[in-house]
Amino acid sequence: MKKVQNRAASVMLIAILCIAGLFVYISRYVTDGSDWVGFASNLGLYAESTGGGRVYDRNGVLLADAKGRDYSDDYTTRLANYHLLGDYEGRTGSGVLTWLGDDLLGFDLINGSYQLSTPVLQLTIDSELNKAAYAALAGRAGSVQIMNYKTGEMLCQVSAPVIDPDNPANVPDGAYINRAIAATFTPGSVYKIITMVAALNEVDDIYTRHFTCTGSVNIQGIPVNCTGKHGTQDIKNAFANSCNCAFAEIAQLVGSENMTKYSKKLGLTKSHTLSGIPTWAGNYETFPDGSVELSWSAIGQATNLTCPYSMLRVVSAIANEGTLCEPTLIPYDKKPKTTNLIDGDIAWEMKEFMKYNVELTYGKGSFPGLNIGAKTGTAEVGDGTDHAWFVGFLDDEEHPYAFVVQVERGGGGLSVAGSIANKVLQEAVKR
Repeated sequence: MKKVQNRAASVMLIAILCIAGLFVYISRYVTDGSDWVGFASNLGLYAESTGGGRVYDRNGVLLADAKGRDYSDDYTTRLANYHLLGDYEGRTGSGVLTWLGDDLLGFDLINGSYQLSTPVLQLTIDSELNKAAYAALAGRAGSVQIMNYKTGEMLCQVSAPVIDPDNPANVPDGAYINRAIAATFTPGSVYKIITMVAALNEVDDIYTRHFTCTGSVNIQGIPVNCTGKHGTQDIKNAFANSCNCAFAEIAQLVGSENMTKYSKKLGLTKSHTLSGIPTWAGNYETFPDGSVELSWSAIGQATNLTCPYSMLRVVSAIANEGTLCEPTLIPYDKKPKTTNLIDGDIAWEMKEFMKYNVELTYGKGSFPGLNIGAKTGTAEVGDGTDHAWFVGFLDDEEHPYAFVVQVERGGGGLSVAGSIANKVLQEAVKR
């Protein structure tokens, strides 16, 4: 009798385990079925009999045809849109073909990847604008991004160096890294935007304070050097002069806790998603109040690392009165998804400050016909070279564009990244 009971218990246990396993399998199939089918080396998935979708830009230009694993016939289009699209082999892990593959497969739980029609994925990107950005980078490692801050639509996203996905030979170093969304860099003075937002929020008398720059200021007995001698200046002119001496002192007024708070609140230390594609989180290390490291971190040096995409979100919110229309590669059906990133009054002040930067320091003549607000960054990376940054927006109802240009070890923020930004923005306004 006992043997029968043991056997019955064993059978019951096996049945329970089988049912549990089936439940796990069905759950995983529901959540991960498309990934099981859509892996890069599944060549049969893209055969004529199975099919595959097509990817177009906002103007109907064909960028990729999954049926047959084809790309654009135009060589420059393939290069300029490589990191945006990725490739069918999954060499770069941040592209549309990898992360939005479900939309191209037409996968469903009943039929699998069988398709009765060819799915179409139309992106917000202008491929001709991407070509202009790729040409403006002129072989340098870096990225260019432009978005409509009223709608969230990404209009331009280019990273270099690249490969030709049709002929992936002679791969340059770093060609598989999407520098726009999947990398972080020392931000330099563009991080003063974050410090300014924190100061305007947390330092009550910031507008009446004055800061004296003689070319250097001592913090903890250690000199923080500036690029010039700016004399006595208020907060607006300190920002326009990008004065390291002033911001070394402002960092101490803001304090370590608030610098960490606003770095997190404004999204610099978080990973985000762009239409389901994950972006890299940056780094802001907390240093003690009174330390020289705190001052350097507020200037955008120390151990700071920033993803260009995260900075794009910040300048977009500034341009749009503090409300971020979350960037997207797929047009929103109705209203864009929004995030209240910055207080409206503070955003308005920052907008005016960034326009004043151009008027006082950069020169409107460098950006003919553009009503632009911007901030430069020339970030020291410790090997005698500098990352060049130029970030900002057009204050233009017809062309509400926010932008970020970053050139790895490119040199001066204004002379290099600013020049690239002007070329691409001029093309964007024309289009």
